[in-house]
Amino acid sequence: MTDIEKKLYSDDNIDVTTFKCPNCGGGSVFDAKTQKLKCLYCGSLFDIENKKEEIVVERNLNELISKGEVWKEAEVYQCQSCGAKEIIENQKVSHVCPFCGTKNVVKIEELPGLKPQGIVPFKLDKKMAGQCALKFVKRKLYAPRKFKKSAKPENIHGIYNPVFTFDCLTLSAYSGRLGKNYIVNHIVNGKMVTETRTKVFNISGSYDQFFDDFVVQASSKIPIEVVRTLEPFSTKQALSYKPEYLLGFGANTYDKQGDACWQESQNLMRLSIESSILKKYDYDVKYSLNVSTKFSNEQYKYVLVPIYVGHYKYKNKLYNFFVNGENGKVAGKTPVSAGKVCLTIFIVLLVLGLIVLLYYLA
Repeated sequence: MTDIEKKLYSDDNIDVTTFKCPNCGGGSVFDAKTQKLKCLYCGSLFDIENKKEEIVVERNLNELISKGEVWKEAEVYQCQSCGAKEIIENQKVSHVCPFCGTKNVVKIEELPGLKPQGIVPFKLDKKMAGQCALKFVKRKLYAPRKFKKSAKPENIHGIYNPVFTFDCLTLSAYSGRLGKNYIVNHIVNGKMVTETRTKVFNISGSYDQFFDDFVVQASSKIPIEVVRTLEPFSTKQALSYKPEYLLGFGANTYDKQGDACWQESQNLMRLSIESSILKKYDYDVKYSLNVSTKFSNEQYKYVLVPIYVGHYKYKNKLYNFFVNGENGKVAGKTPVSAGKVCLTIFIVLLVLGLIVLLYYLA
């Protein structure tokens, strides 16, 4: 590391020795159950100095576009098998990749970059996360019976996942053409014929909406659909970032810059606005909809949210699962029983066949 890098990434107010147990001097980790630091040796618990009034607040969006505060409490490691990059707190000695389960993890000369403003601490421990993962398996209808009986959550690791949240006021002007279907019965060649017609009508107006803590995923390692499934996270109650919360856990590095996340959030907000506008009308067909949106009072937060990552093994294949470290919601994939799928298709076809038969008999 160059002298310039050392200067940029230094923080004289942070000292890892402050994380040692004041009673025996042993290493400490953050305990999700008690929300306190816990000594790994004597079991002593002690509070983290983070008052309620230290709940993180939004910052002006211009600060995100310009520059951010960097952090040095942790180092970046990369899995040589799957390429996953993870931030690991300095006191951790050995590590297993939470995504592929290998121990082929090495330190790399890459600096973490932007320092988080806030953090949503873990509230579930590994045991509780494993129990949530097992319940998830039991509810999977098409999972093989043998897998349901033998499923064992393995290699569970707590990972703080980086997200940006955005607040903004939107004002939209819109115009478009929609259609409403209606039924007409008339006689053709002596037979009654039913015909579906569409009444076309124009729409226009204005629509305003305030977006509060709109979450955008800042890391591509955990798929966005997984994060959406695990939501919500208590980003509105996020605490000011303190390195103590990272002890015993890792954190994904972000690979999408703040300005890119803001552009993504604008696109998603536009889709939400369009959907909200259309809900105002009773229609069956959308011919066109033009929406022009202005954004104002833009603010952001950069927050770490808690996710447990683990996997099941079945027939020499790994199936990752993800657990919300706050509320226990689970996302992931499980093996699928071909027999159960075929049986379902057979039953559906049988029912459809009976319906058609009854129709013709009637």
